[in-house]
Amino acid sequence: MTTQAPIARFTRLRHATFTSPDPERLLDYYRGVIGLGLVARDGQRLFLANDSEQLSLVIEPGDAALKSIAFEISPDVQLEALGAALKQADLRPEIHSDVLPGVSRLLSFSDPEGTRFELIQGWTPTPAQERIGALAAAKLGHVALRTPDPKAASEFYANLMGLRVSDWIEDRFVFMRSGFEHHTLNFARAPVRSLHHFAFELRGPEHMHQACDHLARHKLPVLWGPVRHGPGHNTAIYHRNPDGHLVELFCDLDRMTDEALGYFEPRPWHRDRPQRPKVWVGLPRDVWGMPPSPECTEFAR
Repeated sequence: MTTQAPIARFTRLRHATFTSPDPERLLDYYRGVIGLGLVARDGQRLFLANDSEQLSLVIEPGDAALKSIAFEISPDVQLEALGAALKQADLRPEIHSDVLPGVSRLLSFSDPEGTRFELIQGWTPTPAQERIGALAAAKLGHVALRTPDPKAASEFYANLMGLRVSDWIEDRFVFMRSGFEHHTLNFARAPVRSLHHFAFELRGPEHMHQACDHLARHKLPVLWGPVRHGPGHNTAIYHRNPDGHLVELFCDLDRMTDEALGYFEPRPWHRDRPQRPKVWVGLPRDVWGMPPSPECTEFAR
């Protein structure tokens, strides 16, 4: 275990950038299903916000892939000094100005497996230039990545970026938190680095019910759920977006509101009292719900 302070302490997950072979089709999906609104266009780049006027997604033309993940960091950090520390760690940092709506400066770097991260200090509101409808998802909640070595990934992000381990599923799936929410960044064992899934938070059980009906109206099959997971204890449903990425909609995620106490806020569905970070072994892990369908290959058991 390291005693050195993290180089850059991630706090809030802010937004993600995706490339798509058909950005307009993806825009229709996020408007009509997830409930984001178009903030602006910059050439072929599309910027989408939630109804809290926060940037949630950026879409650019290209192959269907995750391009970058953005986290907010403390306003007290000096970006130039942070960039120098990241450069010393061989993470290829770059400082950019006025590249995103509501963000005046950001620092980007690539982790050891080539995933790009953007570090943001502060923001100004970015209201959509249209009425937000559909599900009006509350926010982008977490991103899960594939990696050949989840242990090495978890150590990198704990030691250098200040993330904490919330739970493991055996030795192949790690959940990491940047704030009080159970997870904002996950790593699942797989041969190569790529996107596993990403998730939008809903406001509660009634919103989840509405989401199931809404997906059915749009002929988007629910591939898993509703299910209440064991790790994180969130209620969740999963489907695929037009680019084939697995999208989770969730509510009721565990929270550790006091790190000094070391346990998650008590809930009646917890198996351990108090519920502390642990390694989950064997099945069933979920509190209730059916196992994932065969089409939900990311969670094949």
